[in-house]
Amino acid sequence: MTQPPHDEPTASSPDELREQVEQTREELGQTVEALAAKTDVKARAQEKAAEVKDQAAAKAGELKEKAAELAHQAHDKLPDPVKDKAAQAAEQARAKAAQAGRMWQETAPEPVRQKTARGARLAQDNRKLLLASAAVAAAVWLACRRRKG
Repeated sequence: MTQPPHDEPTASSPDELREQVEQTREELGQTVEALAAKTDVKARAQEKAAEVKDQAAAKAGELKEKAAELAHQAHDKLPDPVKDKAAQAAEQARAKAAQAGRMWQETAPEPVRQKTARGARLAQDNRKLLLASAAVAAAVWLACRRRKG
């Protein structure tokens, strides 16, 4: 028979011995579970990927807010004629996009249409940012055009 470790008292009754055995089993089970979790590379990789994905989504949200703020500030600094031209350009772009969308619906295969629809929903969700970006682009274009002329 083996001697118990020096730091653990010996059992004085069979009930105490059973209790010690049960506690040892629980501790051993927890240890095995912890070791199994450490060796499960796939699960650890998935956890890490989810963590990185969450961090990237948070950073993207911050950048999106900052870009929207900067675009809004740039739009506010534009003279009224430029704002009007940007609004006209945006309206023309919407009309052309609607026309292209109708043609697309008639000719594109279903899987491609589904992916395109997802992208269109994303653009609609970020409409203000896109319009502000278009206004800034129009202002830059007009400024460059005035310098050349």
